[in-house]
Order: sequence, then C-alpha cells, then structure tokens
Amino acid sequence: MGKRSAINLFKKNTAAFIHELASEEISNAAGDSNYVRVQVLTPINVLNREKQLGVVRELTDIVGAAVGDPTLVNRTWVLITEAAEGGWGINGHANTGAEIAATARAEPGNSERTKDS
Repeated sequence: MGKRSAINLFKKNTAAFIHELASEEISNAAGDSNYVRVQVLTPINVLNREKQLGVVRELTDIVGAAVGDPTLVNRTWVLITEAAEGGWGINGHANTGAEIAATARAEPGNSERTKDS
C-alpha cells in the first residue's frame, strides 16, 4: 500500500468488501470472537516479500485506527491469497500475470511502471 498505483487497470480492479458478523457468528478455536480477519486477493507473484509485509502492516494499522482500539492490531489477521496463474478474471477473460502486466503497460503513460510491481 504506501505507494499507490495510478494505473487505472489496478484502481478499477481493487476493492474492499466488509462483512460484519455478530460476535456469536464467528470465533476462533478458543471461542474468542473479538478479532478481525482481512483477506487480500491478488494475482500470483504480484507482491514481493517487502510488499507483503507492507500490506499486512498497513491494513492491520487501518483496522486498529478505524475501530479506535490500538489493541485490535494484536487480534487482526491479514491473509494474502494469490490467485492461480491464469485465474485472475477481468472483463470476462482469465488473465495470466504477463497478460495483466501487458495490459497495464499498454495504458497511456505507463510504459515501464509495472516492471517490478
């Protein structure tokens, strides 16, 4: 996160969905329900280790700040899930990572910006 992309393809295909559940509808194995799970779905190999760490840290901090409870960061789980190669559908087409990068590069003004995304 931190450094946000100005590439329209990515802006138009990035979203957040919030599913709020009543405390009795969610629990961990110990029976606790006072936690948050954030799931990030991304094409495979888009996030290097540094970006994974940044995404997890920033989303964890956003959750704690949004709730106004700094202790919630200790109970926030961020799961990064990578779609299989060819499993990222945009506009009715199952794209490979190379196809997504080529589409982004083809956007006017973005010739090389996605090279090491």
